[in-house]
Amino acid sequence: MSDLPARISVREVGPRDGLQNEEPVPTAAKVELINRLSATGVRRIEAVSFVRPDAIPQMADADQVWHEIDRAPSVRYSALVPNLKGAARALDSGLTEIEAVVSASDTHNRKNVNRSTAESLDDIASIIEQAHARGATCQVIVSTAWGCPYEGDVPVERVVGVAGRAVASGADSVSFGDTTGMATPGRVSRLVGEFRSIHPDFPLNLHFHNTRGTGLANVLAALELGVADFDASVGGLGGCPYAPGATGNIATEELIHMVEDMGVDTGIDLDAMIDAAADAERIIGRQLPSQVLRAGPRTRTIRA
Repeated sequence: MSDLPARISVREVGPRDGLQNEEPVPTAAKVELINRLSATGVRRIEAVSFVRPDAIPQMADADQVWHEIDRAPSVRYSALVPNLKGAARALDSGLTEIEAVVSASDTHNRKNVNRSTAESLDDIASIIEQAHARGATCQVIVSTAWGCPYEGDVPVERVVGVAGRAVASGADSVSFGDTTGMATPGRVSRLVGEFRSIHPDFPLNLHFHNTRGTGLANVLAALELGVADFDASVGGLGGCPYAPGATGNIATEELIHMVEDMGVDTGIDLDAMIDAAADAERIIGRQLPSQVLRAGPRTRTIRA
C-alpha cells in the first residue's frame, strides 16, 4: 500500500455535527470536550455552527462556546454557517475558517435551509466574497453527495456540477458529505474520479457517515485515489436532523486506528482520542457506536 498518502489531515467534527443531533448539552461540557480534543494532536476542529436557535437549539450557545474554549495554537477551528447572516456572526466572532453547506438534492436543501440548491449556491457566492473580504477562508460542503433520503440516488453529474459552481465562486476547498450514509466504495471512486478529472488539484475533503457500515471502506477507496483530507467524529457522534436514519459519522479513533496501521500518519494520539471519546460518551449519557472505544486498539493485550 505504498501508493497511499503518507499523511492525512483529519477534521474533528464531533462538537458541531455530533452534538447538534443530541439533546442539548451544557455549554461547559461542550467547552470541556473541545479542550480535550484540542490536546489530542488533531489539527482541525469544527467547533460550532451559527444557526437559528429555533432551528438547531443544540447550537444556540455557539458564541459562548467559541469564546470560552482554550484555543490551542496548533489547532485550526472552524464553524458551519447556513447563510449570510450566520457567516456574518461567525466572522464577527473572530473565526477565520467557515464552511457553507448546500445539498446536491434540491428536496433535502429545501428541508434543510428552505431554498433550492440554485438559490443556496447564489447565497454561497456572497458568503465566499464576504469571507475573503475579511481575511477568512470558506469551504463549500456539498451534502447528500451520494444520495438523498427523499430523492434517492443523486446523479454524479449533478453533484460535480454543484461543486463546480462552488469552485467557480471562489471556494477555498470543497467537501463531499455522505449525509445519509448511502456511499459505497465504488460510488466513492466514481464521484471522486469525476470531480478530479475536472478539478485535478482542487482541495477536496470527504465526510462519511457509517449508517450502513461502509464508512471506513469508503475511506480506503478514497485513500487509494489519493484523497488525504477527511472528517470524523469522536466516538462516532453525529447524524443529520433532516435525514431520517442517518446515524453517526465515522469515529475519529476508528479512522486513526485503521490508517495508522496502514502506515498513514495522522499526527493524532490514538489513546488520547479514545479518552476523549469516553468523555463524549459520558457527556451525552449514552453508549456511542465506536468499536475502538469499546475494544481499544489492536495492540491492547490482557494479562494471561
